[in-house]
Amino acid sequence: MTNTNSAFLKEMGITEWTSRDAAQVSAENSVSSNMQAAPIEEQSPQKVSHGMWWFFGNEPQGDAKLLFQNIIRVLGLEKNEWTWKSASENLSQISSPELPVVAVAFGGSVAQKITGERDALPQLRETVLALNTGNEEEIPVIASFELNQVLIKPKEKALLWQDLLLARSVLQNS
Repeated sequence: MTNTNSAFLKEMGITEWTSRDAAQVSAENSVSSNMQAAPIEEQSPQKVSHGMWWFFGNEPQGDAKLLFQNIIRVLGLEKNEWTWKSASENLSQISSPELPVVAVAFGGSVAQKITGERDALPQLRETVLALNTGNEEEIPVIASFELNQVLIKPKEKALLWQDLLLARSVLQNS
């Protein structure tokens, strides 16, 4: 290495330089010795469920279904961690599982129906609403856009994602 390179490295706070090959051999030797020193416990990785997601609205079809599948994948949800619910079913008869639950209402009218709120979607978004199941506990509800609307107005996709992140944080904090 030339003196010019050394000066640049010193400016960046790098005082010791080793080549990638030497660093890789050193790391491999370190891993190898650690593996011999400590016995490996065989465990199958288990995903721990931290809650249940209820999605209210019209179950998506076509491109909206593909969008929803991508949402599920990005959120890392297993099939047993989410379900579709109908806003027209008797909400007082919905039984809450033992796990914490968060509900996502796709569409302003759906959010209004399940929460009893009267405001339009822009006022309902970014707020934690409540679904009263008739039991002592209330289910937190996050209102967002209908999936078909997001497909027509792509700028709302980022807002939908913000709503889903809010729902995830509500679930993690419950």
